[in-house]
Amino acid sequence: MPESMNNLSNVQHSILVVDDEPSIQQILDIRLSMIGYKVFTAADGVEALEVFKCRHPDLIILDVMMPNLDGYGVCQAVRKISRVPIIMLTALSDVGDRITGLEMGVDDYMVKPFSPKELESRVRGILRRLDALKPTNYQIAGVIKMGSLQIDTNKQQVYLDGERIFLTYVEYRLLELLASRPGKTISRQEFLQKTWGDNKEAIANPRTVDVHMSHLRKKLKTDLEKSELFQTVHGIGYALKYDQSYRLVATGDDGADG
Repeated sequence: MPESMNNLSNVQHSILVVDDEPSIQQILDIRLSMIGYKVFTAADGVEALEVFKCRHPDLIILDVMMPNLDGYGVCQAVRKISRVPIIMLTALSDVGDRITGLEMGVDDYMVKPFSPKELESRVRGILRRLDALKPTNYQIAGVIKMGSLQIDTNKQQVYLDGERIFLTYVEYRLLELLASRPGKTISRQEFLQKTWGDNKEAIANPRTVDVHMSHLRKKLKTDLEKSELFQTVHGIGYALKYDQSYRLVATGDDGADG
C-alpha cells in the first residue's frame, strides 16, 4: 500500500515550503505531498508572507538566504501574528547563526545540504506534538490563571493583563509544561525530549532551552518578571512558582472565554 494511504491523518495538515532554489521546492513538494500533506510553495520572502496570510499553513519550512526578504525577516513578520512552527533551512553552520534563529522564534533548523528523509521525520514529530496539544488530548483543559497571566489551554492562547501575547510553538510548549506542574522543576532534558523528540541535534544542546526560556521571560515581562514567576533551578532546569493566585477554571466555567 502506498505510504500516503497509511498517513491519511496528514491530510489535515498543510505546509508552506519557502526556498529560492526550484530543485529544493520540487523535491519537498513531491515528498511531503506523497505522505499526505498539503504543500504550498514560495520562492522568496515577500511571496512567502502573501501565501502565509492567505493559506494559514500548520508549519513553515523556511530558507534563510533568499531575495527580496530573507528568512529572518519572514520569521520576524510571522511571529508578530502567529506561533506556527518554523523549521529553518540554513547553509550557515555557525552556532551563532543558529542561536539568532532560535531567538527570533525558529522552532527547529537543518543545515544544508540536508536529508529529505530526516526533514520529513522532524516535520512529523513537530506536527504530532502539535496535535497532542489539541483540547481532546489535554491533561489540563480550561483556563489557567496566575495573577495577570491567563493561559487558555483549549484555544492555546496566552494573555497578559488582558492583552494577547503571541508565543512560538516551543515557547508555548515550555509555558504549558511549567504550568501543568506548578512548583515542580522540569529539567532541560525532559523539555528537550518532549518538544523535539528524536531530533538528536536539538536535544544534544541544553542551551536551546535557555534561549527559549529567555525569550519567554521577555514576552511575559513587567510585573511577572518582578514576582519571579519562573524560577531557575541551577544545573537542572526551571520551575513555575506556585502561589495563591494560581487556579484552573474548568472548560465552560465563567471566565474561561479569555
